[in-house]
Amino acid sequence: MTDQSPAPAAPDRRTLGVMLLLTVLSAVLVLTAVGRVWAEGRAGNLEVSVTGSTISELPGGLALVGLAAAVAVFAVRGAGRLAVGALTLLAGLGAAAASAAGAGDTAALDTEAGRKLALAGSAATEVSHSAWPWVALAGGLLLALAGLFTLRYGRGWPAMGTRYDAPTRKGPAKADTPTDLWKALDRGEDPTAG
Repeated sequence: MTDQSPAPAAPDRRTLGVMLLLTVLSAVLVLTAVGRVWAEGRAGNLEVSVTGSTISELPGGLALVGLAAAVAVFAVRGAGRLAVGALTLLAGLGAAAASAAGAGDTAALDTEAGRKLALAGSAATEVSHSAWPWVALAGGLLLALAGLFTLRYGRGWPAMGTRYDAPTRKGPAKADTPTDLWKALDRGEDPTAG
């Protein structure tokens, strides 16, 4: 009797999928969280509130760096892929740290209170903080985990083919002028063919 169950997906592709899922999920969490109110209070009779991006633009910016790194993973190999993994890890840790620092921040709220009252040095009262900074922190930690996945498993992931790399000449180097390239095109030749 022959077992005809489908072969499991290659571990390399599974770990790549996990990394991509972690990166997208982390970016969604961080970018959603920084757009929400992190702190609110009162300035006299007025209510004041600030979003995460008002408190710090760092978590959102680092989440975007993580998304860009997830795309860059396909374009690089070897040491370049390790560098992308390290960058993703650092971006995640930075987003988490900035989110934790902003969780209890009142400076941005005090600035908003001063702006609303048109009085420099005003401080907000009855201050409360939301859970959104902790959501952003969780997203940052997921991004750091995606960076660790890239560092650990990235060498085995597929990369773009060399088909789109610039051609290299074999033999003595000959500097083609733009005119030579146009003449080759006029003759119907492919000047990029090796």
